[in-house]
Amino acid sequence: MSEDVVSEQKVFMMDFCVADNNSQVFVNGKVCKDPKLATAKHFFFPGLDEPGNTSNPLGSKVTPVFVMQLSGLNTLGVSIARIDFAPRGQNPPHTHPRASEILTVLEGTLYVGFVTSNPDNSLINRTLNKGDILAIPQGFIHYQQNVGSGNAVAVAAFDSQDPGVITITNAGFGANPPISDAVPTKAFQIDKKLVDKLQSSFWMDNN
Repeated sequence: MSEDVVSEQKVFMMDFCVADNNSQVFVNGKVCKDPKLATAKHFFFPGLDEPGNTSNPLGSKVTPVFVMQLSGLNTLGVSIARIDFAPRGQNPPHTHPRASEILTVLEGTLYVGFVTSNPDNSLINRTLNKGDILAIPQGFIHYQQNVGSGNAVAVAAFDSQDPGVITITNAGFGANPPISDAVPTKAFQIDKKLVDKLQSSFWMDNN
């Protein structure tokens, strides 16, 4: 590349990189808007105090504030989510492939746990009350269950602008197209009829 071409490029570090959600450029993250076009609205998200609708089979609702909801988070390496639970509601076993998590209980009582990697697969679990916190390492399968008599609310903080989520049941039995019966039949040591039943079930997303 010639010196003339280099001199024409804008090579600089920016204070922030507000996401351009309309860009068709593929990068591992989000393309930046012109910093001069950034306004307060790109760094502001209202209404996280409002309860999520838990009227679903899981009895929980995740309200994410990731880069898609708050474009100013782009490249900052942080995000947050509110999780609401009806009585006996559950945020089912899942993983975040791109982030560790700190879960803080704001109201109610939650049974929370995660499982370590092979070969130990140790269960680290705790019953959390208001004000309690549990740290969950990146990529570990984890869950939250409301074990109190009323509603519960928690806030999860992540060290990624977009932590991603893989719900275990959705991935195992709700893949599109479905995973061949032979795989879960052998992996879970269950009958093919049960696999067919599970694959035909409605696996929902509580986001």
